[in-house]
Amino acid sequence: MMPVATNAAAQLRTGISAIVRRFSLAERADVDCCGLTVAQAATLEALRPKPQRLGALAQCLGIAPSTLTRNLARLEAERLVAREVDPKDSRAAKVKLTAAGARAAARVEEQELAFAQSILDGLGSKRSHEVLDAVSELLTAVRDATEGCCPGAFEFLMEDLPVRGEGPRRSRDGECCTRK
Repeated sequence: MMPVATNAAAQLRTGISAIVRRFSLAERADVDCCGLTVAQAATLEALRPKPQRLGALAQCLGIAPSTLTRNLARLEAERLVAREVDPKDSRAAKVKLTAAGARAAARVEEQELAFAQSILDGLGSKRSHEVLDAVSELLTAVRDATEGCCPGAFEFLMEDLPVRGEGPRRSRDGECCTRK
């Protein structure tokens, strides 16, 4: 028998869902004004650190290779990404941002950061630090809660998040993207 959710658990779930929805709406508005879809913006963002192999990029984005192929075809047609031969394996290809793709990804990121900054500004300096610490703790708790069913599955989402007293986390293989 499944345990009944506590009021606090229900409140956490509802609050997180509302935040996710609000950030998703803001993200859609940000990418729409740049002439991109959310999927295209996520692809550009994933490629910002460095070119990636198609399989690693699909895995990082959590999409099927066929979906990635269609997405990349549109981005290539807009000259936002280009394929290059993988220097480590001439049979494989990597996808990289073009200069125009890097500018588009930077515009979207600037808008998303401005939205996040407006939220922090509304909280004030002291409260912002408290909230950011709490978010870091929450993400760690979420990662820990997923370890029982999906060991390591949450790690790539933690890569760029600072851990108290440490710098940003990085992926073990260096191939996965750095998602928000």
